[in-house]
Amino acid sequence: MRSYLISDNMDTFVGMQMAGIEGIILYEKEKIIGKIKELKKDKGIGIIIITEKIGLLIPNEVSIIKLSMERPLLVEIPDRHGQRRGSDYILRYVKEAIGLKI
Repeated sequence: MRSYLISDNMDTFVGMQMAGIEGIILYEKEKIIGKIKELKKDKGIGIIIITEKIGLLIPNEVSIIKLSMERPLLVEIPDRHGQRRGSDYILRYVKEAIGLKI
């Protein structure tokens, strides 16, 4: 299984290429959605990696893909500007998911 990156900036793209992950730089919502649909048809792709900024452009599509629990797995990563979700993101996620405060 291969991973594929959809990025909105050159730094993330180059860094992932250096790690052996192929990808593309896209800025337009329609092109991003089209590329994701194309990648979902490719049985060799196991993980689609997108930057958080890309995720903000297509929140409905991200939710649908994540909730479908089908391959490929969709993962959002911070870009060179850092994480946009805040430092307590994981704690809030656990609390919302299972109702436990850590």
